[in-house]
Amino acid sequence: MSGSSEHIIIVGAGAAGLMAARELARAGRTVTILEARERCGGRIRPLPVSEFGYPADSGAEFVHGEAPVTRGLLREAGLSLQEIEGTQWSFDGTAFSRESRHDPHEAELHAVLRDLTEDLTVADFLRRHFAGPEYDGMRNSIERMVEGYDAADPARASTLALREEWMDGGHHTQARIVGGYGAMIDFLAAACRSHGVTFRLGCAVAAIEEAGGAMAVRCAGGDVHACDRVILTVPLPLLRDIALPATARAKAALADDIGFGSVIKILLRFTSPWWHEREPDRTDMTFLLSDQTIPVWWTRYPDQHPILTGWFGGPRTAELAQLDPQGLIDAGLDSLATIFGVSRDSLARDLVASAATNWARDPFARGAYSWATPRTREAQAILARADGAVLFSGEALYRGRDMGTVEAALASGLETAGMILRR
Repeated sequence: MSGSSEHIIIVGAGAAGLMAARELARAGRTVTILEARERCGGRIRPLPVSEFGYPADSGAEFVHGEAPVTRGLLREAGLSLQEIEGTQWSFDGTAFSRESRHDPHEAELHAVLRDLTEDLTVADFLRRHFAGPEYDGMRNSIERMVEGYDAADPARASTLALREEWMDGGHHTQARIVGGYGAMIDFLAAACRSHGVTFRLGCAVAAIEEAGGAMAVRCAGGDVHACDRVILTVPLPLLRDIALPATARAKAALADDIGFGSVIKILLRFTSPWWHEREPDRTDMTFLLSDQTIPVWWTRYPDQHPILTGWFGGPRTAELAQLDPQGLIDAGLDSLATIFGVSRDSLARDLVASAATNWARDPFARGAYSWATPRTREAQAILARADGAVLFSGEALYRGRDMGTVEAALASGLETAGMILRR
């Protein structure tokens, strides 16, 4: 069969699936996307402008670092980025302070990291090199970063994979897309349609079968789609639910060597930005860290939208697993009331709109994004190979520094499509 008459089914209409579909369809392949949700975007999910005053993101929100694929796509789409500005603050239970990036042991940490040749978990690394009481503050700060930012478990996370992030002290730029990630997804989906990609929404894939060189993809509702090749771009936890041919099943089992983290995200829109009306010296506050139930908050600064976003990442999110969205919103209000010393009732009265998502409870995500263990790079190298009729793609297979990001998903989709086209 000639390459251009090949029919490829892509499972998942998130960033990786859409990117791969556009690339393959542009090169003349017949492409069908099967998506379990009734929308595109996956873990990118905009909220209604009518409720929040702008297209708020209940999933992915920031563009991290250089992100060349993302930035190239945004230029194509005519979308612009707004760099994150402002100051970071901490609340220690009694007082606010500007977050100091500098730790007295930072030089020592960097020296040990530079000389590290053998990978080990973050917990083992800290135990081996920084066990003394004088390092308590630094250990706590590192563990908080690993759990909160990387949504990872320090007892399993790879030190080498996080080394670069620590060495630059988290100083790489962060930005938001003007119009949100949803605008980028709309652009990609429209480009796919213009190149003839067929979309089947509401189709959760249950099985992929191989017989006599042909593939059949079976949806939970009973539909069966025939094709020549399949690209699976679903979040890692969902791979366990899809029946696969033997060789693909053996590869998919390697996903257990890749970490996958949970995130709870809460958006609260108030009548006014009361947090800086009360404290003029904090008008440019961007991030706020504390030890409250919902430990991380950020503003829309420099935009003046009266919105606070709460964030809780990592294994300890399991403590709130039983809470429904309203329970999470209540936990967010309680945390803010304690941090700012205001009455919870007054915050609740001031609330205009709210949304909360525990991504671990989303049936088509079961978590937020991936992170590396010491065995991840090896697993990724095997999973990303184009050596069969079933291929794997997505943010969890990206071998660069920023796995777990939208950039990682886009780059992986592009790479997978490229491997097929080069064959």
